[in-house]
Amino acid sequence: MPAPRTTTARKVFGRLSLPERTYVADALRAETVGGVLLLAAAVAALVWANIPALHHSYETVSQYHLGPGVLGLNLSVTHWAADGLLAVFFFVAGIELKRELVAGELRDPKAAALPVIAALCGMAVPALVYTLTNAAGGGSLAGWAVPTATDIAFALAVLAVIGTALPSALRAFLLTLAVVDDLFAILIIAVFFTERIHLAALGGAVAGLVVFWLLLRAGVRGWYVYVPLALVVWALMYNSGVHATIAGVAMGMMLRCTTREGEEHSPAERIEHLVRPLSAGLAVPLFALFSAGVPVSGGALADVFTKPQTLGVVLGLVVGKTIGIFGGTWLTARFTRASLSDDLEWADVFAVATLAGIGFTVSLLIGELAFAGEAALAGEVKAAVLTGSLVAAVCATVLLKVRNAKYRRLCEEEERDEDLDGIPDVYEQDDPAYHLRMAELLERRAAEHRRLAADLAGTVSGRHARAEVPGRAGEEGDRPA
Repeated sequence: MPAPRTTTARKVFGRLSLPERTYVADALRAETVGGVLLLAAAVAALVWANIPALHHSYETVSQYHLGPGVLGLNLSVTHWAADGLLAVFFFVAGIELKRELVAGELRDPKAAALPVIAALCGMAVPALVYTLTNAAGGGSLAGWAVPTATDIAFALAVLAVIGTALPSALRAFLLTLAVVDDLFAILIIAVFFTERIHLAALGGAVAGLVVFWLLLRAGVRGWYVYVPLALVVWALMYNSGVHATIAGVAMGMMLRCTTREGEEHSPAERIEHLVRPLSAGLAVPLFALFSAGVPVSGGALADVFTKPQTLGVVLGLVVGKTIGIFGGTWLTARFTRASLSDDLEWADVFAVATLAGIGFTVSLLIGELAFAGEAALAGEVKAAVLTGSLVAAVCATVLLKVRNAKYRRLCEEEERDEDLDGIPDVYEQDDPAYHLRMAELLERRAAEHRRLAADLAGTVSGRHARAEVPGRAGEEGDRPA
C-alpha cells in the first residue's frame, strides 16, 4: 500500500529571494526619499495657502497660464502639474508594472494572486463605502474613485518618519500592491474620466506610440530621439480627451525589462534609474505643492465629517482600504490553503492594510477630475483626502509601533552576515561552503577564547600567590620573628 502523500502548505509573506530582496530594498529606498519630499511639499502647500498674507500669491501662481495656445496647451500651472508632470510619475509606474509582470511577483500567477486580489478588494471596498455613504446622505456619487488609490511614496515616508523596521516581505507586498493599485487607477482614469474623444488626436498619439515601440525594438538610443517623441505623444494624448498620463504609462510599459547577452542592466532599469529622481524629486512634489493647498480651519475640518462626499472619502480611505486589503488577503490565503509566515501574525497584515489607506497623489488627481466643474467641492474633497490619509497614517503608526521590537529582530536576522561574504546568512543555509566557512570562523574564535582563558587563569594564579606572601611575613619557622 503506497504511503500517503504529504504536501507542504504554501506560505504567504515568506522570505524573498535575494535578487528580489535587493531590488525591493533599492526601489523602496528611492520611494522613501521621494515620500519625504512629497510630505515637505504638502506641508509647504498648506502653509502657503493658509497664511493670509501669502494666500493670494498661491492662487495667482497656481492659476497662472502658460504654453502654446495654438496647440491647445495654454494651461494653468496647476493643470501642467497634474497633466504634465504626473505623466513622468506614471511613466515610472509603467516601468514598475512591466518589471513586476516580467520579472517580479506578478510573473507567477500563484504568487500574483495575493497582491492582485488584495489590491482589487482594496479598491472595491472603499468605492462601496463611499457610494453607500453618499447614497444614504444624498451626496454626489461622482467621487466614488477618489479613495481607491494608495500612495506608496507617502506610505513609505511615514515608515521612515516613525522609524518602523517593517520586514522585507511586508514591504514587498506593499510595493506590489501599490503597483497593481496604480494600474487599476490608470484604467479608472482612462475609462471613467474621458468625456469626449478626438479621434484624429488619439490616432496620432497611437501612431507616435507605435513609432516609440519600433525605435525601441530597433535598438535606437539617445534621449534626443525619445524625449521629443514623448512630448509629441503626450500633447496628442492630451488633446485627444484621454488623460495625458496614460501616454506615460504606455511608454513605460514598452521598455524591455530583461537583460540580453553583454548587458549588465536592462533598458528599463537604466532609464528608470535616470527618470525616477526627476519623478520623485520634482514632478510629484510640484504636483503636491499646487494640489494640496486647501483651506485648513476648524470649520473646514468639521465640514469634512459632515458632508457625505468628504465623509465618504475619509471612511473609504481609513475603513474601506483596511477592510478591503486585509479581507482580500485573508480570503486568498483561506481559499488557497496557504498559511501565514511563521514570523508574522495577521495583526501585521492588518497594520499594513491600514497604512495602505494613505491615498495622496492619485487620489488628489482623481478628486480634481471627478469634481472638475465644482471648484469648491473639489477643494473640500482634497481636504478629505488629506484628512483621511493623516488618520490612516496615525492608526498605522500606533499599530506598527506595537510590533516594532519584533520587526527589528526579524530585520537583524535578515541582515546578519557572520562570515562577511556580503550575503546574509539566511540565504546560505543550504550551501556547504557557508557551513565550512562558519566552522573555520568558530574554530578561530574558540582558539582565541581558549587563549584568553589561559591568560586569565595565569593572571588569577599569580594574584593568589602574591596574596599569600604578606600573611607569612615576619614568621621564622613556627615562631614569630
